[in-house]
Amino acid sequence: MEAVRRLHTKNGTAYAEQGAGEPLVLIHGVGMRLEAWAPQMAALGKSHRVIAVDMPGHGESRPLSDAANLEAFVAWLGLFLDDLGLERVNVAGHSMGALIAGGAAATFGARITRVALLNGVYRRDAAASAAVVDRAREIRAGQIDVDGPLLRWFGADSKESDAYRLTHRWLSSVDRGGYATAYAAFAAGDSTYADCWPDVGCPALFLTGTDDPNSTPAMAQSMADAAPAGYAVLIDGHRHMVNLTAPDEVNTILADWLAKPEEMR
Repeated sequence: MEAVRRLHTKNGTAYAEQGAGEPLVLIHGVGMRLEAWAPQMAALGKSHRVIAVDMPGHGESRPLSDAANLEAFVAWLGLFLDDLGLERVNVAGHSMGALIAGGAAATFGARITRVALLNGVYRRDAAASAAVVDRAREIRAGQIDVDGPLLRWFGADSKESDAYRLTHRWLSSVDRGGYATAYAAFAAGDSTYADCWPDVGCPALFLTGTDDPNSTPAMAQSMADAAPAGYAVLIDGHRHMVNLTAPDEVNTILADWLAKPEEMR
């Protein structure tokens, strides 16, 4: 996959866009870059203005401070929307991007028309929380493990797939400081906006793979149950990188979500 030509906002965020119409903003996960959304840009760009963004400290986007928490990443998204003059948007995020999208839905009010969380985490149990916090400390100390995350994301039988190779390349080349900052916010952020879902009235999609060990089906269903217009969709036999490993299914699900009435309460 060739690198996508990026535009840059006045505040240092890199993005790419395709298509015209109602805007859809796509936010990738920790260690990735906006190219991870290439299948969705190609498909959904036929009906929408699709804007994929490099998260701070990833791709070509300016990093946030080392101490930035999830709220700071949500504020960054708000500034990005301001820079592009976007008054109302659909927002979809994957993994860490899902936490940012959820924070936007919780705090931006009617500015968010619809929200979709792909492989989002929600109220990790004690063991999972301890594991992810430990990984955040290791990353901050400069211990970057590429193979461990990919094993969790894809499973042991996917090393020869194009999606695995692409993801391995992106994670191997990520800026270490930006990665450490984002991962620390990701590790601590699964409960930050967890209580807000009952107040999110827009269509809210929670999508994950049945075999994702960290962004589990139970998490997706719990968020869907809490949101008035929430619903969960599971992709059978897939893990964490569903937008790359099951792009046609994900594109169909997202197209259906984008067709939902704006207010479903």
